[in-house]
Amino acid sequence: MDSGFVIEKFILVAIIFGISLVIAMYSTYAERKVAAFLQDRLGPDRAGPFGILQPLADGLKMFMKEEIIPTTSSKWLFIAGPGLALLCACIGTAVIPWGSPMVIGGKVVPLQVSDINVGVLYIFGVVSLGVYGVMIGGWASNNKYSLLSAIRAASQNISYEIAMGLSIIALLLLSNTLSLKTIVEQQHGFWKDGWFTWYFFKQPLGFLIFMVCAFAETNRAPFDLPECETELIGGYHTEYSSMKLGFYLFAEYINMFVSSAVMATLYFGGYNYPGMDWVATQLGTTWAPLVGTAVLFGKIFFFIFFFMWVRWTIPRFRYDQLMNLGWRGLIPLAIANIIITGIVIAIIEKF
Repeated sequence: MDSGFVIEKFILVAIIFGISLVIAMYSTYAERKVAAFLQDRLGPDRAGPFGILQPLADGLKMFMKEEIIPTTSSKWLFIAGPGLALLCACIGTAVIPWGSPMVIGGKVVPLQVSDINVGVLYIFGVVSLGVYGVMIGGWASNNKYSLLSAIRAASQNISYEIAMGLSIIALLLLSNTLSLKTIVEQQHGFWKDGWFTWYFFKQPLGFLIFMVCAFAETNRAPFDLPECETELIGGYHTEYSSMKLGFYLFAEYINMFVSSAVMATLYFGGYNYPGMDWVATQLGTTWAPLVGTAVLFGKIFFFIFFFMWVRWTIPRFRYDQLMNLGWRGLIPLAIANIIITGIVIAIIEKF
């Protein structure tokens, strides 16, 4: 294998990993600032100018806290749970195209760690594995509240993954590919042949179902039943302290970042934007991709803000309401969306 290729991928992985951690870290700050704005208060403003050093203070606090492992817990699994949750959250970024290929010194550098032809399935596989971190942590704690939380997480994950998978099928009928890179390339620009190129305009119902399921998959309110404080004290991480608790909290914010990136990639054109061809002619193939990357991150930040907005606006569902919405609401809607999409495609191809 070419050593240059390995170095190139290593640098790209390091950059993406670093950006993911920084965004997750400052999402905790943004969460409290958004909550403060919606509740007409200031939020954190002590650590650094405008409180921008608050995430660093929180990290230091986590490191300095006492490390406690319950004597009746399954110690190896108790330690492995947070690590698995964080690992599964981070590896989801591997197949996301962060920009169009750059040309540096005559060499084409793709801004994607791995372009596999089953990228969509890879994302679903990683999401499915992520719940094991929650389940293992809840079970290994040997705490009845944590165990109930693990059961909730498993049932919630199964319920909403089905609807999420069905919502994607309709999009795959249009794209005829499982490669995220190809899906983004099909959404080039913004307008073509008298219609929008972004799949949101072709699959609005599919996007709505996918977005609701993304809230459930990331355990974000109003679908945060696995960590419901009013019923389960703290849920699956009740017994956790220090950086093991920090890993769980970090994993949630990284999952939110990855979910936002996937939604932007599948339905909102990824790094595509109106007038991108004109920008490419002005800036060339070295700098124009960076504009597309900035546009993609702009879309991601909007979705992260939307996650936070919903959390501080809509109250938590009851457990029965959560399951009813998944099985009796979203799954039938997703199936209907597939049927309608198939009929429309058949009519278009015929005429």
